[in-house]
Amino acid sequence: MNAPTRKRVVVAGGGTAGWIAATAIIRQLTGLVDVTLVESDEIGTVGVGESTIPTIRTFHEFIGVAEDDFIRATNATFKLGISFENWGRIDDRYFHPFGSVGRSTFVADFQHFWLEARKRGFGGDYGDYSLEQHAAMAGRFAAAGDASLAYAYHLDATAYVRFLRGVAEQAGARRVEGRIVSVEQHAESGDIAALVLESGTRVEGDLFIDCTGFGALLIEQTLKTGFDDWSHWLPTDRAFAVQSEATSEPVPYTRAIAHGEGWRWRIPLQHRAGNGIVYSSAFLSDDEARDRLVDALDGPALFEPRLLRFTAGMRKRVWNRNCISLGLASGFVEPLESTSIHLVMIAVTWLIQNFPFGPDNTAVAEWFNARSRHEWEHVRDFIVLHYAATERDDTAFWRARAEAGIPDSLAARIELFREAAIAYQGQDDLFRVDSWVSVLIGQGLMPRAHHLLPATLPPQQLQGALGDLRRNIAGAVGQMPSHAQRLAQIANAARIRETI
Repeated sequence: MNAPTRKRVVVAGGGTAGWIAATAIIRQLTGLVDVTLVESDEIGTVGVGESTIPTIRTFHEFIGVAEDDFIRATNATFKLGISFENWGRIDDRYFHPFGSVGRSTFVADFQHFWLEARKRGFGGDYGDYSLEQHAAMAGRFAAAGDASLAYAYHLDATAYVRFLRGVAEQAGARRVEGRIVSVEQHAESGDIAALVLESGTRVEGDLFIDCTGFGALLIEQTLKTGFDDWSHWLPTDRAFAVQSEATSEPVPYTRAIAHGEGWRWRIPLQHRAGNGIVYSSAFLSDDEARDRLVDALDGPALFEPRLLRFTAGMRKRVWNRNCISLGLASGFVEPLESTSIHLVMIAVTWLIQNFPFGPDNTAVAEWFNARSRHEWEHVRDFIVLHYAATERDDTAFWRARAEAGIPDSLAARIELFREAAIAYQGQDDLFRVDSWVSVLIGQGLMPRAHHLLPATLPPQQLQGALGDLRRNIAGAVGQMPSHAQRLAQIANAARIRETI
């Protein structure tokens, strides 16, 4: 048999999105594609996406990345969830954990049992039944055994790019240095034909992946795809990002701290901390936002805070002609639930699974666009929930959130939970029932009714079952090593190998 003609894949732009795409495609489609990545050392990356969700672990398995190698290369720490502070009300705090909360039955999810216990005057906080929350607050971590945790990572985005580049180039991907000055299109089809660099070099391809960031050089500037603006639901449009010196051992969770005009993040790495402030320029000036961020740092800043401007929304089509956009070229939803890297990884996975090898890929592109839109809109709704389900009215920004509308899809979810404590996860939904319930209850939205199956249990039986859950969690956490010990084990393992 004759070997198939290799498809020429050209990735425009590096950064996290570009090197994720190049690495995954060359590792999974070796022999079927040639991968060329074009980037310029003169163009910096945003580099604020340092917090992830558990889907990154599945993706790393997919592309053959060993966890310990990744952690050492990126100074990563483990992440068990997000601590949300001042969101429902000022001085409130709740935790959105990875993993399951409590135990559900086939008939009724756990929140119904907890609500019945609360009605009877016992049961404690909803988070009392999360293994991940208790481990996070205790600074503990375990990845194996009976107490295995659901987790993700905090990572150094710049180091992650270097790590992925090494993997991709070793697998056969080619990097071309240079600034893209123009994009050539086929005269008849309108498809992209080549990238033209400042040096005069032309990089031809069959499939182009746009990772050029907010500029969206291929998908928007060239193909005029269009953009769906979501700023009426998500009005924050600016962020400052800065790294700071570490002042304590890293905790295994991200902090998202609401302020009068948006929120701040704190992401602990082994060697430093990532910090940022997200805000609406209609309610807060850039100077005020920068000062607010710097004043809140736990340690000295490592450089001057960097200003980012953005508009929430997504491309009308992320796959247009022979171009697929990833990352910021596809759109932007603020990183409140750490979904930025996930949206790149899931899109690359779908692309590899449904790669356009045929002469006509119209139906594939339509399916890809529909699935991508569902993913983006699902993430959008979950982010908007944090602003919609709140009692804050202490500033003009928060009062405006109460008056703003929300997507119909989210309104239906909120009403379902408010009416009957029902939360659900569709077949293709990213966020689980436990995530929706954790945020809804955490932000103070309590249902008017719940399933009455738990009401048939005698009080002693329900109280005993919940008490057993809490004791089992406490016992499991007590047996775990500290987060710092686990990171030290990974580092020491490398040192031992180096001496052998």
